[in-house]
Amino acid sequence: MKTLLIIDMQNAWLADPASPCTDTDGVVQRINHAARHIRAQGGKVIFVQHANADVPIGSAAWQVIPALEQAATDSTVHKLAADAFAATDLAAQLAASASSTLYVSGFASEFCVDSAVRAAASRGLQVVALSDAHTTADRPHMDAPAIIAHHNWVWAGLPPPAGSTLAVRTTAQAFPD
Repeated sequence: MKTLLIIDMQNAWLADPASPCTDTDGVVQRINHAARHIRAQGGKVIFVQHANADVPIGSAAWQVIPALEQAATDSTVHKLAADAFAATDLAAQLAASASSTLYVSGFASEFCVDSAVRAAASRGLQVVALSDAHTTADRPHMDAPAIIAHHNWVWAGLPPPAGSTLAVRTTAQAFPD
């Protein structure tokens, strides 16, 4: 089964006018496209939502941005760290659904998305980082497009452990019309 992770696409980070993310509308469109394809193929969509003292579970800031399409069949993982596998039931959900390929998308490219890509590969999963379906904001040392390009380059050259694969594909390559 194919599974799409949608990481931290929440109001707290994507609706912050002080720290706008790059190409949010395009990223949302591509994530929705991937999610529709996954659901149509009988796959699983998992929304990963980060919480902390400023963004408590259930708050308006914690909610997934309204532009993302959610279905009743989608599931949620609540996390308190960058790694979506740390102290969560993500690994159990993937095992229960016999996920064969894990597509990764979301926010923030250099933090939680990167952590998920690496953690999934280290667990022997077949990972596809969707190169145009993750975003971040400008940082003091680097602008957002450069951060995204850098991580796509790193993931493309990162040798995964035996038994897993790690590919970097655009959404259109992974889910052609």
